[in-house]
Amino acid sequence: MQELKTDILVIGAGSGGLSVAAGASQMGADVVLLEGHKMGGDCLNFGCVPSKALIASGKVAYGQAHASAYGIADVVPQIDYAAAKDHVHDVIAQIEPMDSQERFEGFGVKVIREYGSFVSPTQVQAKDHLITARRVVIATGSSPLVPPLPGLDQVPYYTNETIFDLRDKPEHLLIIGGGPIGMEMAQAHIRLGCRVTVIEGMKALGKDDPEAASVVLDSLRAEGVAIHENAMVAQIRGNAGAVEVVTENGEIFAGSHLLLAVGRKANIEQLNLEAAGIERTRTGVKVDAALRTSNRKVYAIGDVAGGMQFTHVAGYQAGVIIRSALFGLPSKAKTAHIPWATYTDPELAQVGLSETQARAQHGETLEIARFDYHHNDRAISERKTKGFIKVMVVKGRPVGATIVGHQAGELINLWSLALANNLKMSQIAAMVSPYPTIGELNKRVAGAYFSPRLFENQTVKTVVRFVQRWIP
Repeated sequence: MQELKTDILVIGAGSGGLSVAAGASQMGADVVLLEGHKMGGDCLNFGCVPSKALIASGKVAYGQAHASAYGIADVVPQIDYAAAKDHVHDVIAQIEPMDSQERFEGFGVKVIREYGSFVSPTQVQAKDHLITARRVVIATGSSPLVPPLPGLDQVPYYTNETIFDLRDKPEHLLIIGGGPIGMEMAQAHIRLGCRVTVIEGMKALGKDDPEAASVVLDSLRAEGVAIHENAMVAQIRGNAGAVEVVTENGEIFAGSHLLLAVGRKANIEQLNLEAAGIERTRTGVKVDAALRTSNRKVYAIGDVAGGMQFTHVAGYQAGVIIRSALFGLPSKAKTAHIPWATYTDPELAQVGLSETQARAQHGETLEIARFDYHHNDRAISERKTKGFIKVMVVKGRPVGATIVGHQAGELINLWSLALANNLKMSQIAAMVSPYPTIGELNKRVAGAYFSPRLFENQTVKTVVRFVQRWIP
């Protein structure tokens, strides 16, 4: 057994773990990083990166088939599904060096390619290494949730960890789960020439603003995706190439391939948390506002800590604990300014409070500012007029924003900035946007907030008339 001592031990080389390891090492701390699977974690290998690459392939195919509105002849795209997957893996390969073992060893991080398991509150064993650390960061992420559905163990199925290795185009893809992953994969596959059926036990995109979600769902249905809501799955049956999903109300959906997209579960099984005195919750490791576990020397960040399961959250949380673990300064994680986006077409993005949450929290003090895409000249030029932006405002400050439409994931950045810095709507309105841009929507919605105050205000009109009588 090789014994090591270090300042910071990071368990997991996904987004959060890599951010901690790189930051801590470059600031002078001794860092050991454990990874028993792939460097880069879920986002690089099975999630954000490959899904967006496949979505890009689908977008190109859709554009070829719908070009006539731009004066270009529509053509039937010649889709090579295996080649599209080659594109996906090429994209991963281009990004891999940024997350590689060699790069992090160049920072001075000792990288051990093994899983870690606690043997005491301050010690972790990784095969033949026994590591004693002043601080430990659990960043093991999450994995696809595979529910115990009757018959599932007898039928081949895919998750986000395996679907990107499938090279034979599904004739008819059945997707169980109508959340962001399910809907993104549904649209990508319908555009790549597959039939697609989504089976959702409750409401599709049920965690998003209902009005905004309906814009996305209507678009997917218009493209041919069959979306069945309130359809709880009771049984899976069939075999390779002929799968059937039976719901509790007796409906039967038949397809050639099955994708599970019903949620995530924290990767904690191999950690032996009990040996370290670390409490867990239903969704993962229990942490406080400073991301500390019940063992004060151990932190948990990212998906394994429960809460918002996004790559950018893990990266943000890494910065929070570096301040605490390296400098001993108080630091707490906040969520009010954390945005998220679903990369369908149109995109769907949210930061802060939704309209429903804002009404419940702020009541009559809430104001809603809204601006529709079909009033934006760049959106009209590109025929991307479907969607809207609405901002929840309390006492002149935004408390949340919902955007559905072209580049919604880009537009939401400004509102995250506004919430993070407690900006006023007047500061957003003072911004000058280049014309014509999609980004001008953010300024125009701020203008929509002030319009009634300026153009429907009798006092303003009285003052203007008075001034006009006196100025030369």
